[in-house]
Amino acid sequence: MNTAPLQGIKVVDFTEVQSGPSCTQMLAWLGAEVIKIERPGVGDATRDELQFNPELPSYYFLQLNSDKKSLSLDAKTPDGKEVLTKLIKECDIFVENLHPGAMDKLGFSWEEVHALNPRCIYGTIKGFPVSSQYKNLKAYEPIAQVTAAAATTTGWFEGAYNMPTQSGAALGDSNTGMHLLIGLLAALQQRNKTGEGVYVYQSMHNACLNLCRIKTRDQLTLDKIGYLTQYPQYPDEKFGKTVPRSGNIEGGGVLGWTYKCLPSGPMDTEEEANNYVYVILQRGEKDFEKACQAFGFEDWLTNPNFNTADARDRHKKEIYERIGAWCANKTKFEVTEILSKAGVPVGPVISTQELLADKSLYDGNTLVNINQGGEVGEFTTVGVPFTFSNFQPTYGPCPTLGGNNEEILTALGYSKEQQEAMAKNGTTQPLADGQM
Repeated sequence: MNTAPLQGIKVVDFTEVQSGPSCTQMLAWLGAEVIKIERPGVGDATRDELQFNPELPSYYFLQLNSDKKSLSLDAKTPDGKEVLTKLIKECDIFVENLHPGAMDKLGFSWEEVHALNPRCIYGTIKGFPVSSQYKNLKAYEPIAQVTAAAATTTGWFEGAYNMPTQSGAALGDSNTGMHLLIGLLAALQQRNKTGEGVYVYQSMHNACLNLCRIKTRDQLTLDKIGYLTQYPQYPDEKFGKTVPRSGNIEGGGVLGWTYKCLPSGPMDTEEEANNYVYVILQRGEKDFEKACQAFGFEDWLTNPNFNTADARDRHKKEIYERIGAWCANKTKFEVTEILSKAGVPVGPVISTQELLADKSLYDGNTLVNINQGGEVGEFTTVGVPFTFSNFQPTYGPCPTLGGNNEEILTALGYSKEQQEAMAKNGTTQPLADGQM
């Protein structure tokens, strides 16, 4: 029995780079047939971006386009429009992330696609909400972050590096793709009731903003009382009128911080500077008591500067310094082992190298190896982030540019001769030099 959740769902993928392809790849991994439309002779921009070998597709492309089919198609030609129209008429989902107005110019706006296929769900990714004053900006990953208040609340709060900082996580790209995925899956469920497709609009800005919810919470609190007790600026420094950068605090009211440790080995060296651990002191009395016992800081239990949560908020600098000194002569893994036994929330700071070397994560979902074949061979990527009790995704290779042209066009009813003509007139292959 095939338990793939999206078995039988057909997706036309008119996206490129990261935000759209991350969404459509997840659709493919959940069992949908995903047909990726790519520019003839060029393909997705990431095919030859940040390559490890100029003759091979980049890991950037490979990690975002597994298990899709590739149709090289110029949708501006008459034949190209006809092919795309046929695909839309039989698909369940159409997804695009071109710049605003591009699909309208091509003749495949939501209204036009809906008229062609009323059951088709139309998913689109743009930089900003249609109501935004910034809706006409060209949106890249950092642009989405800086306009959604993510950057002003990230980074260090003093010194030369006190400046807005974007996250290393792709809040504006892959995160947007996952937000659109939620909308598309909800739209499929809605269609089961209404029988009609719907327009799903997802902005990069709103995807970032959704992950900055607690920062808007902090702004509301700051507006009310003028300070934020969980921030390192409290109680000694003056707060301004906006949520400040907060270094490495946990953010939820408990005392969390990053502490430097001894290097632990070849993948955790002083030079790489990832020899750190994150430790959280919870607010509960019993939790705090267990933590003090694990640290050997029993004196804190009777010291009025530390034996209540509110007192610890006022003396957090002393807490950070003492825990930091305790961690300094241990590795991050030793700290993790000692504190976790006492129920203290703790975790080693793991680098990308350490992450990829962790064999326990190759569980069929967290990290997966995909055999691309040929000169690329096997590569690692992040799999489906959730698990089903009755379904295990399979992870196949990425398509070559136009590698499924014959299969797709034949299924649409085009003869060999018609396909050859489309290759010559610029529809599926670049025009030869001198051709118009």
